[in-house]
Amino acid sequence: MMTFFANAALIILAFVSLLWLISIFLVNVSIIDIFWGFAYVLVNSSYFFQLSEWHLRNIVLLVLVSLWGIRLSLHLAWRNWGKGEDFRYREFRRKYGEQRYWWISFFQTFLLQGALVMLISLPLLAAQYNTANSQLNGFDYLGIAFWLLGFVFESGGDLQLAMFKRKPKNKGKLLTTGFWRYTRHPNYFGDAAVWWGFAFFSLAADAYWPIVGAVIMTWLLLKISGVALLEKTLVSTKPGYREYMEKTSAFIPWFPKK
Repeated sequence: MMTFFANAALIILAFVSLLWLISIFLVNVSIIDIFWGFAYVLVNSSYFFQLSEWHLRNIVLLVLVSLWGIRLSLHLAWRNWGKGEDFRYREFRRKYGEQRYWWISFFQTFLLQGALVMLISLPLLAAQYNTANSQLNGFDYLGIAFWLLGFVFESGGDLQLAMFKRKPKNKGKLLTTGFWRYTRHPNYFGDAAVWWGFAFFSLAADAYWPIVGAVIMTWLLLKISGVALLEKTLVSTKPGYREYMEKTSAFIPWFPKK
């Protein structure tokens, strides 16, 4: 298993290093965000193609991870195209200075995200490596159900928001219908649900501790780069957002308060 992990880690190191070099040329560190989903496709494909034989769970995982990761990267590429560097990276660039940030960004952003990809992908490694036959069990079906729930919320939430923003009359307004009526962050909830689906595949393969990858992903979405970070901005920039917070669930979908 360690050989599988090490080989995948080398692929990710080469991948993030190439992205870093491109970011220097473009003066835009934000490109790493676009390839976040695709990085998991690379890692999972590496695990899959290192196997000596493939079983049903291996193939199902290859399909589900690829669908999730490619859709996410395509969505982020479409959303961020032509918008320049994200404000977070611009702030880091200002803080560290242009003369230093080009190399600091390799360790602070690219290498860090590469390491996170490897840690979070542990359920995929365990499920791929430990599968010895094509029999699916209850955990597999739970994994498929959680993945489907998460994929619908994540892709559906992204689509609803994109369609809402396309209408000029909605500029400055809040989206409070569709999935956004039941959770303030359907895309983040969906992302977490997808990864708990992958965790169930790990459990199906009798590998328990690797589900820490899903725990890390959920923690990042809730406390670091997702809900907590975004809402600090939205409360101060979006009129009516505080009232929206008071009646709408932050993460897990639920009926709005009256």
